[in-house]
Amino acid sequence: MKWREWLDRWSMNSLKLNLHFAELQFAPSDPDRDAAWDLYVELLTRITTQPLPDDHGDEKTALESVFSLFKLTREILKKYGRHGGEFAKLAIIVLNQIVRPFTAKWHLLSAEFDNPERRKEFRAELAALQPVLVRYTQMLGEMAAVEDDLTQLAPPTAIDTTPKVTTR
Repeated sequence: MKWREWLDRWSMNSLKLNLHFAELQFAPSDPDRDAAWDLYVELLTRITTQPLPDDHGDEKTALESVFSLFKLTREILKKYGRHGGEFAKLAIIVLNQIVRPFTAKWHLLSAEFDNPERRKEFRAELAALQPVLVRYTQMLGEMAAVEDDLTQLAPPTAIDTTPKVTTR
């Protein structure tokens, strides 16, 4: 399968690719699968793929979590080196074309998180970004040869942390 075909199948055809690159064969190796697994686990357990209810969480922390994908991805790229070339191609494109525009905008505006309208705008844009990052996570799952799509687990429900008082 060619890269273009694989990206089309995942509805990621909005990614801008060099024509030569798009026609290359998509053939992940074991290091690609291992690298994809490492990032898959990180994405599954971050706000990147999890709901951020209006009455929970913190915008600054959520932004830091999304931004941390750059450091995590770089570490994984270094760990697997040139042997994880298919992973590298996908990860670099997603970071630069999907994640970077979001983090660049919000790093400039993060000082305005005390403004309720800015917080609402951030949450709306994060909610719009999350389905794309879920799809990316699913792509990594496929690359890692994960049998069950863990992105499809039911979203967490709000946990009531109010202490319960019982009387006897």
